[in-house]
Amino acid sequence: MQSTRQVRVLLLNDMENLEKRLFRLEQGFELQFRLGPTLQGRDVTVYTNYPPPGGTFNRETFHPLQWHNPTGREEDSDKFCKIDLQIAGSFQYRFSLSKKKSGEGYIVVDPVLRVGADNHILPLDCITIQTFLSKCLGPFDEWEDRLRVAKESGYNMVHFTPLQTLGTSRSCYSLADQLQLNPDFSRSGKTYNWSDVGKLVEKMKKEWNMLCITDVVYNHTASNSEWIQKHPECGYNLVNSPHLKPAWLLDRALWHLTCSVADGQYASRGLPAVLQNDQQLNNIRSVIWEDIYPKIKLWEFYQVNVAKAVEQFRALLTSGAQKQGAKSDKKQLVIIQDPQYRRFGSTVDMNTALGTFIPNSNGPAAIEECCNWFRKRLEELNAEKHRQMNFHHEQAVNCILGTVTYERLANQGPKLGAITRKDPMVTRYFTFPFGKMSLEEEEPLMHQADKGCYFLAHNGWVMGDDPLRNFAGPDSNVYVRRELICWGDSVKLRYGDKPSDCPYLWDHMRKYTEITATHCHGVRLDNCHSTPIHVAEEMLAAARSVRPNLYVIAELFTGSEYIDNVFVNRLGITSLIREAMSAYNSHEEGRLVYRYGGEPVGSFVQPSLRPLVPGIAHALFMDVTHDNESPITHRSAYDSLPSSAIVSMACCATGSTRGYDELVPHQISVVTEERFYTKWNPNVAVLSAGEVNASSGIIAGKNALNRLHQELAARGFIQVYVDQVDEDIVAVTRHCPHTHQSVVAVSRTAFRDPKTSFYSKEVPQMCIPGKIEEVILEARTVERSAEPYKQDERFINGLPQYTVEIREHIQLADSKIVRQAGVTTKGPNEFVQEIDFENLTPGSVIIFRVSLDPNAQKSVGILRSHLIQFRPHFKSGSLQDDQQYPILKIPFETIASKLSLADLNHVLYRCDAEEQEDGGGTYNIPNWTPLKYAGLQGLLSVMADIRPNNDLGHPFCDNLRSGDWMIDYVSNRLIVRGGACADVGKWFSAMFSYLKTIPRYLIPCYFDAILVGAYTTVLEAAWKQMSSFVQNGSTLVKHLALGSVQMCGVGRFPALPVLSPSLTDVPYRTNNITQEKEQCCPSLAAGLPHFSSGIFRCWGRDTFISLRGLLLVTGRHVEARNIILAFAGTLRHGLIPNLLGQGTYARYNCRDAVWWWLQCIQDYCNIVPNGISILKCPVSRMYPKDDSTPLPAGQVDQPLYEVIQEALQRHAQGMNFRERNAGPQIDRNMRDEGFNINVGVDPVTGFVYGGNRLNCGTWMDKMGESEKARNKGIPATPREGSAVEIVGLSKSTVRWLTDLNEKKVYPYKGVTVKREGKEVLLTFSEWDKLIQNHFERHFHVSEDPNDPNEQRPDLVHKRGIYKDSCGASSPWCDYQLRPNFPVAMVVAPELFTASKAWKALEIVEMKLMGPLGMKTLDPDDMVYCGVYDNALDNENYNVAKGFNYHQGPEWLWPIGYFLRAKLHFAKLIDQETYQKTVVLVKNVLSRHYIHLERSSWKGLPELTNENGQYCSFSCETQAWSISVVLEVLHDL
Repeated sequence: MQSTRQVRVLLLNDMENLEKRLFRLEQGFELQFRLGPTLQGRDVTVYTNYPPPGGTFNRETFHPLQWHNPTGREEDSDKFCKIDLQIAGSFQYRFSLSKKKSGEGYIVVDPVLRVGADNHILPLDCITIQTFLSKCLGPFDEWEDRLRVAKESGYNMVHFTPLQTLGTSRSCYSLADQLQLNPDFSRSGKTYNWSDVGKLVEKMKKEWNMLCITDVVYNHTASNSEWIQKHPECGYNLVNSPHLKPAWLLDRALWHLTCSVADGQYASRGLPAVLQNDQQLNNIRSVIWEDIYPKIKLWEFYQVNVAKAVEQFRALLTSGAQKQGAKSDKKQLVIIQDPQYRRFGSTVDMNTALGTFIPNSNGPAAIEECCNWFRKRLEELNAEKHRQMNFHHEQAVNCILGTVTYERLANQGPKLGAITRKDPMVTRYFTFPFGKMSLEEEEPLMHQADKGCYFLAHNGWVMGDDPLRNFAGPDSNVYVRRELICWGDSVKLRYGDKPSDCPYLWDHMRKYTEITATHCHGVRLDNCHSTPIHVAEEMLAAARSVRPNLYVIAELFTGSEYIDNVFVNRLGITSLIREAMSAYNSHEEGRLVYRYGGEPVGSFVQPSLRPLVPGIAHALFMDVTHDNESPITHRSAYDSLPSSAIVSMACCATGSTRGYDELVPHQISVVTEERFYTKWNPNVAVLSAGEVNASSGIIAGKNALNRLHQELAARGFIQVYVDQVDEDIVAVTRHCPHTHQSVVAVSRTAFRDPKTSFYSKEVPQMCIPGKIEEVILEARTVERSAEPYKQDERFINGLPQYTVEIREHIQLADSKIVRQAGVTTKGPNEFVQEIDFENLTPGSVIIFRVSLDPNAQKSVGILRSHLIQFRPHFKSGSLQDDQQYPILKIPFETIASKLSLADLNHVLYRCDAEEQEDGGGTYNIPNWTPLKYAGLQGLLSVMADIRPNNDLGHPFCDNLRSGDWMIDYVSNRLIVRGGACADVGKWFSAMFSYLKTIPRYLIPCYFDAILVGAYTTVLEAAWKQMSSFVQNGSTLVKHLALGSVQMCGVGRFPALPVLSPSLTDVPYRTNNITQEKEQCCPSLAAGLPHFSSGIFRCWGRDTFISLRGLLLVTGRHVEARNIILAFAGTLRHGLIPNLLGQGTYARYNCRDAVWWWLQCIQDYCNIVPNGISILKCPVSRMYPKDDSTPLPAGQVDQPLYEVIQEALQRHAQGMNFRERNAGPQIDRNMRDEGFNINVGVDPVTGFVYGGNRLNCGTWMDKMGESEKARNKGIPATPREGSAVEIVGLSKSTVRWLTDLNEKKVYPYKGVTVKREGKEVLLTFSEWDKLIQNHFERHFHVSEDPNDPNEQRPDLVHKRGIYKDSCGASSPWCDYQLRPNFPVAMVVAPELFTASKAWKALEIVEMKLMGPLGMKTLDPDDMVYCGVYDNALDNENYNVAKGFNYHQGPEWLWPIGYFLRAKLHFAKLIDQETYQKTVVLVKNVLSRHYIHLERSSWKGLPELTNENGQYCSFSCETQAWSISVVLEVLHDL
């Protein structure tokens, strides 16, 4: 059963910086870090600043995490380190590779919020928040009556704007003293303090179940803050930021222009104080260009004093200081900016000048000429500065006019009226705390430190700017270009990079933060996007030290989700404010609901252990924020209720601003509003000014919506569906995946005023699947008789003429909005209610509670009860099955435990060709593609891609929803099979009987849950039948071991010849047609899908290269024995067949299969307990003589050791024969000579040799097929002579038989050979020594060019390697670098000198190793081609019809032998080399792991094209590819 703990896995990859990806987690989760493919096997350390158990958080303190290796083995692909997440906030992780930083990222852990006297949890998605402007709450002793409005409106959180003392502007966000409670809250004679606020907050939490948060403002302070006057270093002034001096001077000039315009001095130039038209705007432009800019000459602050610099230069030249040497480029001379920004204070580097302008002689004329050139260059540089300033001037004028237009002429602007000193032409950018002076008098002040420090830059924001850049810094021209949208009441704060840069400011703000966190449950980061991020990090860390579960919200206007993520990550922001007011119509409003939370209805159940995937920030979705204008001015009063309903149905936190619910028809300004909010008075029918109750505005509707929002989140309605019924009607469904209850809210929005716009009375019919239990709520915005709206002078009042007509929890029949509701069926088991509306007027909302049809509800409950055995998650919503199918009374684990591994091949796998052989086929999904396998893996491979993304629109899901075809296919296919498979099929059939009776939209989810449960159970059943190496192995080992199940099976027609009847442990079955008993031994397919069925399923070479890894290492000893003995029965001419063809259609055209077979017998004896007994097992000979007709099993039996001896004896004597039925009937491409087989043993060297130039007897067996390219009938790689791997395999065999003979286990001492006409005994020991003594002499290509052993030095092109063959008819082929000699290194390492072997392996690694496989030919070879295309038929001899099959493409199986050889010889070199090799091996295998996980075939391919590229002609999964990787892991 799956663990209930939520675990997320983050794969680390080299050089991966994920600071712009958001990873959100919850407390109680476990986060695991695992190594991705680029880091496997390498020395990686993961560090985090998440505190160790018992420690406290410090952002700068990182500690290493401990690695856990579940298997405890060297192969540690499963190793992980973990964090148990118990505290909220933002935490960073970093990882280093061999002590060098390699990557980093952040995780954000959500806080746990608690409310009520019982301290129960308030989930984040339950939050409904209301914003209050604190100054409008009035005296503190009246707060409770005003805050009660939020409580009675159903909100559970209050957001206060700052509670501190305000500045002179009275803006809620311009604070004069961050540490003091606003004195406005006190009365004469009664002063309130923070303690009183704390008590109220605590009362609201315990008695009202409400939390409180407030803003923190870190960017600025009020201009009149006393502390900023005492500590001007805390702002940007002209002393610490002299780069602002030009901008300050421009600001002062604009102020003087304001004064002159206000006094009427420019009226004669068409610039009056009251602006009315565009011509007057143009006159402003003219005045600035003609009067202001020429007067202040800002370019001079950036220029050089030319005369002074030339004189200095002349003096240096005259004194002989010029440099010697060539003239350098004069462009290198640049202006060095004066750090104090004085007029003409900038300079140039005189050394550069001297090196650039060199006089021809020391005479006065030459010096004068040189000075003139220097002067000319300085004038050019100054002119460039002038040009740059003109660009700034142009932008500044445009920004000034844009501001003037908005503030004074635009319809949507504030229309400020006349230009006055109180309402200047543009807001001042700097404070000026001195009296009236002229501009000429003011300019000198900026260079006086005691005055300049008080000219402080105001704060504001810059449209479209990079939020991570400081717009007041020296690299910014925002102030001089007038791009700042300025807040003239606030001074921008200058923190520097660290606390020591401005100690007072950091300390002051830390105290402010701690006061806030002490008294409130959370904070809103005001103006977050322009808060210095390092400051906010430090302050929030201080806040969390006071209140660990701090709720942090923010509004970000960065314009980029990735930059948003930087803020969310570094600050640990819990929720980002999202505005419904950004929606321009109801369709967009619905889209935002879908975007900001929840998963699709009918989503799949995700595993509790799964990858950590990036997400978007948790949303706080507001119908209106206090920064938005009143929606009534943009939409209509009728829209407030339906838009609120749409927002309330979002699966995230939601909120509003006080005044929205009362229908206040204007924005409540944070600056100018001084009236108080109304109080709650529930008891009167006629309200006085300053009071509201449930009948006011939409309060009653909002209360019901807020309560519903909280209920939906608390009860797990996490699935969302949004339906745009028509242009005004939006239906939002929230669905609970446990109970399958839905809540459907239908809202008719009124973006246009119904009084002035047309709305159709014909509302589309709606179909709601399921059974409507009740109408939770129906509400309409209606008019009532009331006095016309008049803005009250003392209280913030709303429109009195609107209220909500509301009815809650009624039956459908009692609804006034629904005309009639009919029931129809959609398919056999899906009931749909058809709703016709009559009063769904604009401004109406109706919300239905919907359940499944009772029968469907029961089926779902029973399904969930049977799924609990796989996952306790299904307990909620489950029902006991009272009429249970007998098969369902048995735990599925018990049913699965009865399956043999051959049965599991059928249950899990079998490709289309295998199924077709049995009369079936894989399932074909219409409009898509057939599944890869008929078994569960075929379905699971597709679902693994669909499930994580909830891709419910996939054709696979469409097919499931459309009918029961796939469902029936799964169960029926297994029932027909019979035996233990049939019980699995019956179990599926019983489960599916319930599945078929639930609504179709739920079928993909439950089908997946059933299959995942069964699949994981049968995988466990498979591994339990395998070796301890597999059972205790890593995930990689286990998944590779499934390759054994995938490849080893038996169909309707057994592929192996019949074994001796006297052999025990042979599986039998009853033939369905003849009803006779027959053997059913599983055979190994060479590869899927091309080599899986019929005569092309079993190949001698492929079988025995694969057998050790797939059967012996995995513990399938009986199957291995039976396959060895079955092939032994087909021995003929001393050879094992290449193509088995059930023995009767065998082809004996390969020289290597017999040696792989012998190697496997040796491996069997060494690996299997008492494996040596196989030598005495009876072998039923099909061909006791070369010319025998096939004999039935049992007629001629021999012990295996005799068959082994025959094979060796025949080799020693030599074999010359012609293939039976030679000609096009067995090979349509081979030329006649190619059918002649010739094999023997060289009496001098002991090397097995054979073949001719027209046949190919080793694994590189591509025969030319193209007549067009004239390669038909010519082998691409004949490899005649002695192939290196065959020499190695034969050496391994004779060494082994020598040992067995000495131990008296094998009766033969050697083979008889003819020498000088006599038969003599060649002992295995002598044969062994012959090969040993001659191997390196004949195969090693010496690094010494003069080596006497080298027969053909002219053919050597790579030194230090081992030849691919010895004695080829084309000697060049002997010297080709190929990946075959590592095979000999693994099976007969004694043949190789360690140092030479290591050198050769390094060359192979450098030249042949690809991402997954080994290049089959040296890329430096002239016939190398790494792309295999068997369909290409052109005139290119080397590639036509895939002629290059083994001339470059990267085959996987040789990489296993290469890695095993490296491991073996690395141990012989030294420990350091061995450790480096282990790293290499793990790194290579990690790529196989990734391919295995991503492949829908769940296997490793036969080959890839060059550099690991996909090859469409390759088998998708190949037996030997999987086998060799398992063997490498076994060696590790």
